[in-house]
Amino acid sequence: MNRGEYTYIWQAPDWPVWRYDLSALASPMAEVSRAQGMLMGRLADLGVGLRDQACLAALTDDVVKTSEIEGEHLNVYSVRSSIARRLGVDIGALAPVDRHVEGVVEMVLDATSNSQAPVVQERLFGWHAALFPTGYSGLSRINVAQWRDDSAGPMQVVSGPISRQRVHFEAPPAERLAAETARFIEWLNAAPAEPPLIRAGLAHLWFVTLHPFDDGNGRIARAIGDLMLARADGSSQRFYSLSAQIQRERSAYYDILERTQKDSMDVTPWLSWFFETLHRAVDQAQVTLDDVLAKARFWHHWGMQALNARQAKVLNRMLDGFEGKLTSSKWAAIAKCSGDTALRDINDLVERGVLRKAAGGGRSTSYELNDVLPGADGDARG
Repeated sequence: MNRGEYTYIWQAPDWPVWRYDLSALASPMAEVSRAQGMLMGRLADLGVGLRDQACLAALTDDVVKTSEIEGEHLNVYSVRSSIARRLGVDIGALAPVDRHVEGVVEMVLDATSNSQAPVVQERLFGWHAALFPTGYSGLSRINVAQWRDDSAGPMQVVSGPISRQRVHFEAPPAERLAAETARFIEWLNAAPAEPPLIRAGLAHLWFVTLHPFDDGNGRIARAIGDLMLARADGSSQRFYSLSAQIQRERSAYYDILERTQKDSMDVTPWLSWFFETLHRAVDQAQVTLDDVLAKARFWHHWGMQALNARQAKVLNRMLDGFEGKLTSSKWAAIAKCSGDTALRDINDLVERGVLRKAAGGGRSTSYELNDVLPGADGDARG
């Protein structure tokens, strides 16, 4: 069969014998490993508490962004609370958590914290059930914790209005899934024949090409990729999020997937993109770590101040990446208090120098945190 006689790689005569140019990938792989080493070296100098906070930030980003890639928006504070509770990280008051958030968190934590455990069919079914606790995807009833049966037609990835839909990809037919998934799972658990980072990229691509579930395939593919990255790192703690970086480059992600799934079994371009994106994810983790350290410095500097519970709650919200400008009305909404109480809380912090009025003015006064110089009052290694 020549290349022109098939549409998708799973139809190729040599499927699934992956090929790649190791010499072309050696440099980007080395760059990723160097970036990972720099991040881990920096983390090694921190105390357990700060490493836990960095891990919490990375996992929160991972859970939120892997859902956003599929157009689903989870509450960041609910996700953070769910992860903090499971990891035993103290973040103060916990936000309410629904069972859908819990399900995504369970999958991501199982993939990363238990990466050395074998990947078996029942484990993947458990992840799928956790993603769809009601048995519905939106308003549609789906088969949960079982492979798809294609009763509604072939599994296709499409875009555009119903009258002008474009088919980006069609997955292998359901009758092939038992054999295909068994072969994939056997490979996942076998002794590695490829470099660990290449295995992570192949695992992600292989599973999303099989597309074995009615829904949730992208999220589970990314979880499998995270599991393989955790195996490569040899750590149960995660400090960077590939899913978050993919969300930032969502269009490029779908483009490289489509091109790869319609090409030959030479997946060098996919792996090159995977390594470059992973490198940017690790670089972004350095920025996240800067934020964690900035928060630690802030509380080291201001922590001796006698703050009430409302003030501590809103200040933590600001330090965790508050979007927009903080006004007295937003303070009242976050702290669940009256406008007068909010203004008293704010004025108290302005007088102490914790907050300052933001420049620019406008229709309502807004406030921002006063700067704490890097390294002020200690190096925040706690």
